[in-house]
Amino acid sequence: MEALILEPSLYTVKAILILDNDGDRLFAKYYDDTYPSVKEQKAFEKNIFNKTHRTDSEIALLEGLTVVYKSSIDLYFYVIGSSYENELMLMTVLNCLFDSLSQMLRKNVEKRALLENMEGLFLAVDEIVDGGVILESDPQQVVHRVALRGEDVPLTEQTVSQVYLFSLHPPSGLEFFWNFPN
Repeated sequence: MEALILEPSLYTVKAILILDNDGDRLFAKYYDDTYPSVKEQKAFEKNIFNKTHRTDSEIALLEGLTVVYKSSIDLYFYVIGSSYENELMLMTVLNCLFDSLSQMLRKNVEKRALLENMEGLFLAVDEIVDGGVILESDPQQVVHRVALRGEDVPLTEQTVSQVYLFSLHPPSGLEFFWNFPN
């Protein structure tokens, strides 16, 4: 029998998912066309949740994909790769994401806290994986970069609450402008 030799590839991650304890999507980012439509993605997410939410293991092979996962209170985190992908690499991505969110949410990794900090989640995922390529595996670096990117948001793109907080606590050196008499 002839062995299949695959070319090495940097495209390691096929998807990152975060589901709630009912199996509903809170966050999903697919990096290829394995599931091109939202309907197929949701069906895959339900299938993956039904197979994994009652088990204590950390890895599953499902529909020809390698799935590593972790649960926390009312959230389920999934990192998905192809069937021939190194599970340790996928687990490294999962641990980096979870540890980064844990630091950003001050160890309060639950649904409500995550929904209140979705922009931080989006930035963290973008720092860890880009287009399926793993960029960073150190949670400290991810948290640092997310904090830097959060500070660089132009005033016109900030939410009202961000502008209000900025006006209450301006960075040093800008107090003069905020207290300038009319």
